[in-house]
Amino acid sequence: MKKIIVYTVVIILLFLGIVISLTNSQRGRKKVKTELSLVEKQSKEEAKFKIDGYTVDKPNIIVDPYKSSPLTALILFETKDKVSPKVTVVGKDKKTTITHQFKSAKEHYLSVYGLYPDSENEVIVEYKDVKKTYKIKTDKLPDDFITPTNVKADKSKLGSEFYFFSPSSTGYTAAYDINGDVRWYLSFNAIWDIEKLNNGHLLVGTERLINSPYYVTGLYEIDMFGKIYTEYSLEGGYHHDYYEMPNGNLLVASDNFGNSDGTVEDYVVELDRKTGKVVKSFDLRKILNMEDGKSENWTSYDWFHNNSVWYDEKTNSISLSGRHQDAVINIDYKSGNLNWILGDSTNWSKEYQKYFFKPIGKDFEWQWSQHAAMITPKGEVFLFDNGNNKSKNKEDYVEAKNSYSRGVIYKIDTEKMEIKQVFEYGKERGSDFYSPYISDVDYFNDNHYIIHSGGIVSVNGTPSNKPAGLTSGDVTLKSDTVELLDNKVIFKMTLPANFYRVEKMNIYGNDELKLGKAKRLGSLGKTKVAKKKLNISKRYNKNNSEYKKHKISFTKEIDRLVFKGQFKREDKVNVVLVKNGIASYYNIKISKKPYTALCVDIFTEEENKNGITISRYINKEGLSGIYSIFIEINGKLYDTSETVEF
Repeated sequence: MKKIIVYTVVIILLFLGIVISLTNSQRGRKKVKTELSLVEKQSKEEAKFKIDGYTVDKPNIIVDPYKSSPLTALILFETKDKVSPKVTVVGKDKKTTITHQFKSAKEHYLSVYGLYPDSENEVIVEYKDVKKTYKIKTDKLPDDFITPTNVKADKSKLGSEFYFFSPSSTGYTAAYDINGDVRWYLSFNAIWDIEKLNNGHLLVGTERLINSPYYVTGLYEIDMFGKIYTEYSLEGGYHHDYYEMPNGNLLVASDNFGNSDGTVEDYVVELDRKTGKVVKSFDLRKILNMEDGKSENWTSYDWFHNNSVWYDEKTNSISLSGRHQDAVINIDYKSGNLNWILGDSTNWSKEYQKYFFKPIGKDFEWQWSQHAAMITPKGEVFLFDNGNNKSKNKEDYVEAKNSYSRGVIYKIDTEKMEIKQVFEYGKERGSDFYSPYISDVDYFNDNHYIIHSGGIVSVNGTPSNKPAGLTSGDVTLKSDTVELLDNKVIFKMTLPANFYRVEKMNIYGNDELKLGKAKRLGSLGKTKVAKKKLNISKRYNKNNSEYKKHKISFTKEIDRLVFKGQFKREDKVNVVLVKNGIASYYNIKISKKPYTALCVDIFTEEENKNGITISRYINKEGLSGIYSIFIEINGKLYDTSETVEF
């Protein structure tokens, strides 16, 4: 018994020694730099808004109030009585002049959207017998802003809606009017789809990367100021597309990074809008055979490449677009069972043949590497047919210079399993309209569509079959957006860059500015710990040349620790967080994946002779207290002399 007591005391003393040693070792350490989130930055700006004492004669006018949308302004003033002001932003003509009526109030926070850049904008405020005109000055566009090279518009058939573009490479999420003038843009990197929700807000991807090459932490619900009302975080992040369901929930293209196959872009989740929790998920690995239907772009890592999500209330089903299988699939929402597959059945196994349609009618063509698949109110399938190779057999591949892309509508009969092509646009344009990746279609009503060929690429003057981020040489980029009404082009705009998608929307909705801090819902989850050790205290080399060459830095964000550095592909790296004598090792993967569809080339990791410049993340969830930060590089442990507190 005495021996047991002695051993226990020794262990306790050793542990206390470790704790004391580590506590002492934290003296003189510096805390890692804290980077404020966009939500936090916006809250600071909003705190500066002043309305007391301002009148319509002398209002408080704030340009870009949230420092997120430079072509907006906020007009603040008070009135003795409740009035309902009307705001007019004077455009270059009648169709580009914007008017909006605000709700009756005594305190007025008037949102001004659609200002021209580098201009003294004329803005009129009217109510009762009052009419005031203000001049609001805006700054120049950034030097790297993309403006149209060609615009054609039949104004007799167009309204005052704007065309909202989301970037793929160079560029900003921005809106252009029917003259091609820039009237709105976001100054942060909001990528992927941009849609207006039923509440009038926009939904965009965050600017925060979660995993290479373009998977972001989740979604922002914003207004035209770029003010964030809700940030949704997902453990698997977000890519490509989402859909607002009738119940308000969001179907989101996500990832399951921890799945046993190590795959991506084959996972869809339903997000509860009120809680941010995942209430339903669809794992495509359990629905399809990953080895079936291979296209040229297929990889074991990115075998499906889901680039669109669509929910059809009439059939209670979900349609997903798998670029790397040249297939649109439809699954039952309730059961997750496969209903049908749209595409060429070549290279698909026998068990799946019953899910394919039989073509009928003349001039029928299958789609290849398609994007933006939707179900129209008539139950037809509308999609962008990129047209890559136009075959699954290599001997029949069509070169890019001889190819074309198109918007196409298919009429399907799910009882007879027959399919008929009923509309197409783009084939007649040939390779000039050929986009090997991204792109979009939009449906307004029968015979009124947008066809957006967003990824047109040429290398050394020849059309390319590769995305912009996977090319080299003399590369020329273009996007070509066409609006059709009754089979006639009523709007056409060309931009000298690749743009992911385009949406046509009014800049004003049924929303008005609401002050207050944004909600943060959901979670990034716990970062996996590779291993744990007890007491790693020993002598470390601080800031030697071997350590410095990796250009290592740490930054704390609201929900995670960000690690940056430069390493060779063969380097073995662990970030080590030490607390109370316990060292938690987080493995940092260096190597880049062989991407075949680099849809968004904004977060690309730079690689040169010195290695790959990486950013990696350790999530806050599951961590609490103060941690000393060490880093292990190729078996050698270094003390960073920094701490982080969660």
